[in-house]
Amino acid sequence: MKRFAALLVLTLIVSLPTSAMAHFGMVIPDTSVITQKTGKNLALDLSFSHPFEGIGMPLEKPAEFFVVMDGARQDLLSSLVPMTVMENPAWKAPYTVKRPGVYRFVMVPKPYWEPAEDIFIIHYTQAMVPAYGGEEGWDEPLGLKTEIVPLTRPFGLYAGNLFQGMVTLDGKAVPGAEVEVEFYNKKGDAKAANDYLVTQVVKADANGIFSFAVPTEGWWGFSALNEADYQIEVNGEKKGVELGAVLWVEFSRWQR
Repeated sequence: MKRFAALLVLTLIVSLPTSAMAHFGMVIPDTSVITQKTGKNLALDLSFSHPFEGIGMPLEKPAEFFVVMDGARQDLLSSLVPMTVMENPAWKAPYTVKRPGVYRFVMVPKPYWEPAEDIFIIHYTQAMVPAYGGEEGWDEPLGLKTEIVPLTRPFGLYAGNLFQGMVTLDGKAVPGAEVEVEFYNKKGDAKAANDYLVTQVVKADANGIFSFAVPTEGWWGFSALNEADYQIEVNGEKKGVELGAVLWVEFSRWQR
């Protein structure tokens, strides 16, 4: 009986997926660049998911949703409309671009309790959309609790380009920060040869800087994870909080 129980446990362990099933806050605009051709109207989808596997999780109405352009912040929380992404509650926001510049959209969700990992998760999530040739301000920190400050301009990129960013927490670089990288498999047609290829991982250097060469076109998420210096109580117990600095960047196909 003991031998059978041990074999059963071993079987269950082996049958579990080897990927960590990485979570990603998501802010995905319907176009990554605003031009005369695209028109001035944007639609942004806000969700919480495992983007490569196409497995969604419920996203409560975020604590904050805003856009920053030329240093000015505009609250967009009231513009959110309920929708469904990957069969789970999510949000959509319309936005009208009125002048040239780089529009930085930021979602700060309410803490998400993940019982499987025994932690709360908060992902400070960004996406940038340049408009009508504007490209100033993309490398300026926003002063978020945690963020990825791009060192490579996060738009106008080809698949194959090397992307670099600096991970910060409380305004300071995070040496050796771990960054998870995942492709938004929106159509569901991308297949991973093994579980290690679902979520790729890169470590930042002593200055908090990481590098990643993107292999194919589409939206890619970069998520730098750190533990918060505070806890949140659930059922009378204090639990740790995972802070994610998430940045979504679109890479385009090389055309001739």
